[in-house]
Amino acid sequence: MGLTGHDISTGLDRLVAGMTGLRHSGRFHEPNLDGTAGDYISFDSWEWPQGVGLYGLVRLWLLTGREDLRTLVEDWYYTQIAAGLPGLNVNTTAPMLGLSLLWAKTRDPRWQPVLDAWANRVLSDMGRTPEGGFEHHVSDKINDHELWDDTLYMVALFLASYGQASGRRELVDEASRQFLVHARYLADPQTGLWFHGWTFDGRHNFARARWARGNAWITAGVLDLFDLAELDRPVRQFLEGVLVAQVDALLALQAPSGAWRTLLDDASSYEEISATAGIGYGLLKGYRLGLGTPAWRAAGMKALEAVMRNIDESGTVLNVSYGTRMGHDLQFYKDIPIQPTGYGQALAILCLAEALEHVDREGQAA
Repeated sequence: MGLTGHDISTGLDRLVAGMTGLRHSGRFHEPNLDGTAGDYISFDSWEWPQGVGLYGLVRLWLLTGREDLRTLVEDWYYTQIAAGLPGLNVNTTAPMLGLSLLWAKTRDPRWQPVLDAWANRVLSDMGRTPEGGFEHHVSDKINDHELWDDTLYMVALFLASYGQASGRRELVDEASRQFLVHARYLADPQTGLWFHGWTFDGRHNFARARWARGNAWITAGVLDLFDLAELDRPVRQFLEGVLVAQVDALLALQAPSGAWRTLLDDASSYEEISATAGIGYGLLKGYRLGLGTPAWRAAGMKALEAVMRNIDESGTVLNVSYGTRMGHDLQFYKDIPIQPTGYGQALAILCLAEALEHVDREGQAA
């Protein structure tokens, strides 16, 4: 495809416009447990898709220094905090990750009290499974005794980021603990891939779904964890091993198009672009950080091309599966509808921004 740095930068501009233009159309009716309306699409809602989206925007600002991006995210946080934050759960914690990076860079005094209070409540109030994992409670459902891949990206990365930036080592340690407990129950020792979830009620992995976006949260999340915080050496070495085992399996499952399927090992399931972007981001970043082989970079660039082909003229990322609950059979995952979302935009932003580190203006290997 011969992508150049200019091509990628143009794609990033479109992605930002596409993210901020997202609006809930009423297609999905998902009321929260407190009776309020759930909105997992519109940019101006405090939920996990928007949280991942803001993280992508902050990462892009840190890379490019674009003041318009800083203003965009600062205004978003100011407006949301002034209006009053929702109750604490796994998914409402996601926007705190972008805020922690923003504060780490600017040290704006508006943000630290909010970050401190939320981190304290995560440690004291968030539900726990046996062995201390965070239960995957969300705005519209209580999932007692359950571990999900998603939790690591939505909660543990915030603790690592803010703990490192603020000098609160107990937060980094808690993030490490969460990655270790989740790896114990979700990483499949047979394949190296990760299952979507685990329940201590009956002690099983539900449908044993090797779900693509769940695996993308891990590929990207482990590498972001390494970026965000200094880990104890044994923890980092363990997670490096888990990551390499996962990537070895992912490389063999990449489709000729460069994408991965929503069920990684099911050729009858559809190709899914948010997972492709997240995995591609992780592969490129892992290679740049010296953790992967040239095969990681080659697969990451192939994924980048697949993502670029799925960005429309309005900047919307196409072929993204909607938010996915825990499936009790594999068909459930194959039936999830396609819907533009904030996390689809964000994972594409992360993938394209990382790709800028790997090409020059002519598209040659950097």
